[in-house]
Amino acid sequence: KAAPGLQQGRDAGRRRKRRRMPEPAGNKTTVKGRVVKSAIEEYHKKKAVNHLRENLKYMLKGRIVANKDITEQVLAQNRGRKSKDQPPKKAAKKKPEGTVFTEEDFRKFEREYFGRP
Repeated sequence: KAAPGLQQGRDAGRRRKRRRMPEPAGNKTTVKGRVVKSAIEEYHKKKAVNHLRENLKYMLKGRIVANKDITEQVLAQNRGRKSKDQPPKKAAKKKPEGTVFTEEDFRKFEREYFGRP
């Protein structure tokens, strides 16, 4: 008989082999529940669909434009705090400087002030 330590080594190897080798499983491929699909149906499923007509109807259907005040409010909410995010401020339009007096008023003033006819 061999030494007790050597005998245990052989038994341990056999145990490992038993664990490693799984038992053969049954054949999983069965015909039960399988539906035969026609090639035409598969072709129609995978065929690209053109959605242009529906998309055009959808886009042309809604002609509602939002109120300008509401759009300004939404834009103001989405604006950042940095100066680059702020829109440029509109400068007030300057009216061309003109006189209120006409030529006749100036002639009348000359006559009254300077005494010229």
